[in-house]
Amino acid sequence: MTEAIGNGDQAGPAGIDVEAVTKWVEQEVAGVVGPLCFDRVGDGRSNLTFTVTDANDRRLILRRPPLGETLASAHNVAREHLVASALHAAGLPVPASLALCEDLSVTGAAFLVADFVDGQVISTVEAAEKLDNDARVAASRSLVSTLGDLHALDLAEVGLDTLRRPGSIAERQLRRWRRQWEDSRTRDLPAIDRVADQLQAAMPVEPEVRLIHGDYRLDNTIIGETGGVRAMLDWELCSVGDPLADLGILLAYWSVPGEDTSVLLPPVTALPGFFNREQIAQEYGRVTGRDLTNLPFYVALARWRLAIITEGIYRRWLNDPANGGPGAGALGGAVAQLAEMAEEGVAQLAG
Repeated sequence: MTEAIGNGDQAGPAGIDVEAVTKWVEQEVAGVVGPLCFDRVGDGRSNLTFTVTDANDRRLILRRPPLGETLASAHNVAREHLVASALHAAGLPVPASLALCEDLSVTGAAFLVADFVDGQVISTVEAAEKLDNDARVAASRSLVSTLGDLHALDLAEVGLDTLRRPGSIAERQLRRWRRQWEDSRTRDLPAIDRVADQLQAAMPVEPEVRLIHGDYRLDNTIIGETGGVRAMLDWELCSVGDPLADLGILLAYWSVPGEDTSVLLPPVTALPGFFNREQIAQEYGRVTGRDLTNLPFYVALARWRLAIITEGIYRRWLNDPANGGPGAGALGGAVAQLAEMAEEGVAQLAG
């Protein structure tokens, strides 16, 4: 769904004060000429994204936190700006973040403005069907190779060593998302606590520390016509730690034929040509040379975390339906399904 605002509508889409944001962007981003047109992109489940078009048809991207109550430390666009700027400078396919506004008086929240990258966000089966079989194969390989390039970076060399934190990524994720569950849950769901305890008991030693995207999946990239990744998007959940955490997230979202595993997203990668999960993992191992022994732990962790993220989205929708897209009311059931999938994964670890 897209919510659009034309140049003549001064009310603007929810979350955008057209006059104030236009004035700020004209001052801070060289070459921008008003008036500006703001088009809402996506369904608003996390940070809100808008395409911004100026009077000369130049396109930019604006990102801001969701409307309504948000959890502490979530939706940090300043962190997105820092990471995107560093990675773009390092030569990764990341759109340049051009400006950061932390003055809440402009439009009620911090926001960033970034370059627009042309291409396709493959978030629906219909969009994926426009790629031919060879392009789907290429997209599978490019997703993995691009992730490998990210995980090859040295934090200090790209100026992101300040992101290091005490403890492993697994320790921090369990601690953080247990807190987030208590802050966002709308009902009791004992499976969430059971899985957390089992993950705690099975936690592996972290062999290395790399930058982690934190939400790496097909629809958080821009894909070209032949399947190559043109841009990696949405850095709000980025962290540092064992790079297998990112691979676990990718596999947790990855759908395969005959299996309903993608609760939040359509079964895009179940189409012919896309790799299956085993092929994705094998390709990552081939590209990076990393040992994948601990990968099942990180897949289970990703599904458990996704259940808690989904509960936060569901709670925001209950508080304000403007924060959700079609089907948002069904997300409560999705939380239970994700928790069950995570529990099945940790049971296999114990076995």
